[in-house]
Amino acid sequence: MPLGDDGVVELREWILTEHASAFDRMARSILDIVPRDRWRDGVGDGGSSIAYLLYHITYHADLAINAVLPGGDPAMATWRGRLGLGGHPAHAGLGETEDVALTADVDVEALVTYAESVQATGTELLGALDLARLGDVPAAGEALERAGVAEAAVPWLHAMWAGKPASFFVQWEAIGHRINHVGEMVSVRNRLGLSPF
Repeated sequence: MPLGDDGVVELREWILTEHASAFDRMARSILDIVPRDRWRDGVGDGGSSIAYLLYHITYHADLAINAVLPGGDPAMATWRGRLGLGGHPAHAGLGETEDVALTADVDVEALVTYAESVQATGTELLGALDLARLGDVPAAGEALERAGVAEAAVPWLHAMWAGKPASFFVQWEAIGHRINHVGEMVSVRNRLGLSPF
């Protein structure tokens, strides 16, 4: 981890390193190991497939990093058709419980490219983020509505993101949420009998 002249870890370097590490762990542990034709496989009641989990964490990060923090449009605005999800509502895939219709329709190869694209854009935006503004509270509800994710459809998400500082979207949605679900994906991989260990 890079240190500043005073021997303290630089915040931007820490953010970028953690952001990259979460994605790299997923790539090494899941994308490089689990065959694409197994990504929709379930492993018991109540659990989610790898395809759904990858979509879920990527879409959350997309909304947080591309829409909420800069006040722009999520990449999903141009990706929905490529992912094969044109018939699904904008809030599909945001919940913790697997949307089996979404999983059945999503193009897993396009999903990998979408995830890589969101990761690259996130790295760029986090690299340019004004760290002095991490305490500012972005208009998350407005960003979600602009993205077509209506409060009436996902009131829990609007409530969870309301009043949160920019640091929450960096710390949780861009990093922590991913780490959480990558652990879940590793468990799915292992229960599919694909552990490399």
